[in-house]
Amino acid sequence: MTAPFSGGCACGAIRYVCSRAPIAMLNCHCLDCQRASGAPFASGFIVAAADMEITGTPKTYSVRAGSGALATRSFCPECGSPLFTRGDANPGFQSVRFASLDDASAFQPMLDIWTASAQPWVCLSQAIPHYPRVP
Repeated sequence: MTAPFSGGCACGAIRYVCSRAPIAMLNCHCLDCQRASGAPFASGFIVAAADMEITGTPKTYSVRAGSGALATRSFCPECGSPLFTRGDANPGFQSVRFASLDDASAFQPMLDIWTASAQPWVCLSQAIPHYPRVP
């Protein structure tokens, strides 16, 4: 994925532009991501928080992640679209949900993490590395 790139929520109330390419693109199979996404895993990309320009005001909630660190998830208060996650473990970075991209076809997962929590019926791609927790 090349920079700059942009995206936002389903209703357009929250928009973002990222000035640099993602550090990583991944699928997370932790139980928290499963609950937050309503799916067997959450797909997203990691960027430096300083590289993101966000317009609109997302609503947030915080939970204890599988690592024990606090994870703060952001979503649109109007349409409910999940958008960003920041963790206390790495506060200078955030993950962004791939489905929020204006051009989601540019998303290419590089790894699967927290596969120890993956649902047994999920087919993991053999083309990318898998990690039982975080690499």
